[in-house]
Amino acid sequence: MNNRLRGRRASLLGVLSLVGGLVVGSASPAAASGPNMVSRWDQTAENVVVGSGAQQIESLIYLSYTQLAVYDAVVAIQGGYAPYGAALSAPAGASADAAVVQAAYETLAYYFPGSLAVLDAARTTTLADVPDGTAESDGLDVGSAAAQQIIALRTGDGLHAGPPYATTSPFPHKDPAPGVWRLTPPAYAAPQIPWTGDVRPFITASADQFRPAPPPALSSAAWVADFNEVKLLGQNSSTVRTTEQTAIARFYTANVPRQWNTLVRDLAESRSLSLLETARLAAMINTVGADAGIAVMNAKYHFLFWRPTTAIDPDSVQASGDGFGPIPGFDDGNAATVEVPGWRSLITTPNHPEYPAAHGTITSAIAEVLTQFLGTSKINVLIHGADSATNNLNAVRPFAKANDLRADVINARVWGGVHYRTSTETGVDLGRSVAKYDLKHAFEAVP
Repeated sequence: MNNRLRGRRASLLGVLSLVGGLVVGSASPAAASGPNMVSRWDQTAENVVVGSGAQQIESLIYLSYTQLAVYDAVVAIQGGYAPYGAALSAPAGASADAAVVQAAYETLAYYFPGSLAVLDAARTTTLADVPDGTAESDGLDVGSAAAQQIIALRTGDGLHAGPPYATTSPFPHKDPAPGVWRLTPPAYAAPQIPWTGDVRPFITASADQFRPAPPPALSSAAWVADFNEVKLLGQNSSTVRTTEQTAIARFYTANVPRQWNTLVRDLAESRSLSLLETARLAAMINTVGADAGIAVMNAKYHFLFWRPTTAIDPDSVQASGDGFGPIPGFDDGNAATVEVPGWRSLITTPNHPEYPAAHGTITSAIAEVLTQFLGTSKINVLIHGADSATNNLNAVRPFAKANDLRADVINARVWGGVHYRTSTETGVDLGRSVAKYDLKHAFEAVP
């Protein structure tokens, strides 16, 4: 850590001083004039983390570090909710805005030292909007203490710290057989971040706490239904899939951390959330999302189930070999599933095992966060996603209820050709379980 960061560290562990809770919809002074300080630094954090090249679940882990530090800092000053880490004391009158700036800045600078110039500029710009004086200085100290506490709490948690980011890692293989995962076209990329499945979760007891049952047997009716549905609807050249279904499939190719943090900022603005409520929502979205991501990656590399491209086209195996089995790949041995040489999915198949579906898991977890944060399953939100170009957020879809969002992602992954219906349904159940547990054990209101 550089001297500037070390100089800001304060020994502020102590008793949390509560000054009363805030409710959803209460406006902070910043809400009337533009994004509040949490939203501003959420955007900065998103740009730094995603811009580093970190993979999506990896990004959620880094964003969780940042948003937990911000949340603990604001809670220390404003009270109302249980902190994630040990309670921090805050001098009376300390600036919550300054605390947000320093908590986010110091956490991001620790994990992304290559972005220090960007972070320094953001810190200078945002602190210019905080009046100089004791309140600012005290707030900076609270933010520093929150950042250092999160860094200490998460040291040794299994993170493969970058740079470089998005690294692969060893994992237990299965003997080659029908149903076992293979590298997928067109890139045949190395297995994506297996190590994230071994990261210590933020709230759940273990990465495998809610591990689902195995995928359907290849002799089962469920497998036949899954295989034939995705073969028909998920092919890149399908004449059965509608234009609307194609658009929905592509909607979920948007970068997941950008998608959900955009929603945080949208809700903060549209519902005039206070600084405290914005900090709480950002921490909930990213931390529950990260725990869901850790759980699903743990399950994926445990079951190592094959993707539709591999199951439907055994000739899709890399011609030079991939180290996971023979060339061509295996037939499933089921007469009710007919393979199709040359079959390819509508959207590019991600380079990690199929079961359960990560998008289903994380989306369902976020749906539960929204339900509990808003106090109703009638969430009535607009969510940004991709249109025909990958990773933008140009498309917008409305969701009246949490379960509408869950149903949408289940269909989307089938129509995209990258998951079987059972897998995404299983992911939806997994994400809901993780979120319910997490939200029962963190971010709770206190008197």
